[in-house]
Amino acid sequence: MKVKSKKVSDSRIELTVTLDAADLKPAKAQALEKLAKELSVEGFRKGKVPVDVAQKFIPENDLNAETVDFAVRATVIEAFKQIEKSPLVLPNVTVTKYVPNEIVEYTAVADIIPEVKLGDYKKLGVKYPDVKVTEAEIKDVLNNIASSFAEKKAVKKAAAMGDEVIIDFVGKKNGEPFKGGTAKDYHLTLGSKTFIPGFEEGIVGHEPGDKFDLKITFPKDYGVKDLAGAKTVFEVLLKQVNEVKKPKIDDEMAKKCGPFKTLDELKKDITKNLKAQNEHKLGDKYKDDLVNALVKKSTVPAPEILIDDQMRAIRDDISRNAASQGMEFDEFLEKNGETKESWEKEARKIAEARVKASLVLQNLAIKEKITVSDDLVAAKIAELKDVYKKSPDALKQLKDPNVKMDIKNRMIIEATLDYLVKTNKK
Repeated sequence: MKVKSKKVSDSRIELTVTLDAADLKPAKAQALEKLAKELSVEGFRKGKVPVDVAQKFIPENDLNAETVDFAVRATVIEAFKQIEKSPLVLPNVTVTKYVPNEIVEYTAVADIIPEVKLGDYKKLGVKYPDVKVTEAEIKDVLNNIASSFAEKKAVKKAAAMGDEVIIDFVGKKNGEPFKGGTAKDYHLTLGSKTFIPGFEEGIVGHEPGDKFDLKITFPKDYGVKDLAGAKTVFEVLLKQVNEVKKPKIDDEMAKKCGPFKTLDELKKDITKNLKAQNEHKLGDKYKDDLVNALVKKSTVPAPEILIDDQMRAIRDDISRNAASQGMEFDEFLEKNGETKESWEKEARKIAEARVKASLVLQNLAIKEKITVSDDLVAAKIAELKDVYKKSPDALKQLKDPNVKMDIKNRMIIEATLDYLVKTNKK
C-alpha cells in the first residue's frame, strides 16, 4: 500500500491510496466468500456453495464492487495510521482507479485532530482578581432576610410602593390578548421592578376592587420580538393590597437567623459566605480568562466537525430549556427576539470558542503529563452513583466504558485548569 497526503486545511487532509495485487488478493477472497453465501446453485444448499464453484456464477461486476469495498475498508484507517494522523470520523472515500486483480486507487478525505501549537502558558499575564465584599452586598442580604421575616396584612387603602398587591390582569395588543400577558391572583411587590416600566407605577394609588386599564409601551429592546416597542393595554383588577411590615434590622432580627447574639455576628457570617461565593465565582472567571488568553497565544485550528458537534449540543440545551417551558425551539428563539440566522451566528462563535478551549487544554494535559488515577475516577463514579441512586437509567449509564472515559477526561481537564491557575496566579 502506498499513501500520499495533501493538506486541504489546518484540520483536514486528503490521502491518495494505491493498492497493488498483493493488497487486493485477500480482499477478493473475502468478496468471494461473502457472495458465495448469498448464491443459489443447483445441487447445493444456499450458503453452502464452494467458493471455486461460486466464482463461475458470480457476475464479474458484483465481484469487482465487493473486492474494492473490502479493500478500502481494510486499508483506509491503516493509511491514516501510516502518516500518523487520526481521523475524527470515517473518511469520505472516492475510488478513482480500478484494474481488476492489479490495482485500486482511491482518495480519502477526513477531518483530523489538528496540530495545536501552544503559546507560553506559564506567562499568560492574567491577574487574579481581588475578592471583595462590599457594604452594598451585605445590605442587600440583610434586606432580603428582613423581607423573609416580613409580616403581610391586608389593608383597605390605596396601593403604595413597597406594598404587595394581588391582581388579575389581561394584556392586549391591537385589542387581542397576547401570549404570556394574562394571570390570575398574581402576587406583586410594588417597586420590585418585576414588570416592565410603567406597570407597577400604574397600580400605585388604586384601591382593592378597582378595575382599570394600563396603557403600556414595551421597551424597544424587549426580548419578545412581537412585543418590542409595542403599544399595549393591560386590563387590571386589583383584588387585595397587603401592607408589608419588615422587622427592624437589629440584634433581635439576627437572633432569629441562627446562633447569633448580635447584628455584628450576623454581618460577619454574611461577609464570610459572600466572600466564599465571590471567590468561587471569580475563580471560575479567572479560569475562563486564562484559557481565553492561552487560546489567543496559541495556534488552534477548529475542525468544522467539532464545531458542528458543539452547535448541536448548544441547540439541544436550548431545546430542553424550551420544552420545560412548553415551547418548541423556534418559539423559544422568537420569544427571545432571535431568528435562526442570528442564533446560528452567535452559536457558531460560542461553539468555536469551546472547541479551541478544549483542544488547548487537551494538548496542555499531554505536554505536562497531567492525568488522574483510576482510584480517583472510581471515587468520582461512586459519588455520582450515590447522587443518582434513584435513577436506574443514570446508574446504567455510569457502567458504560465510554461514560467512564468521559468522566476521566473531564477530571483531567479540571486538573489541567488547576495547573494553569497554580502556574499563573500571582
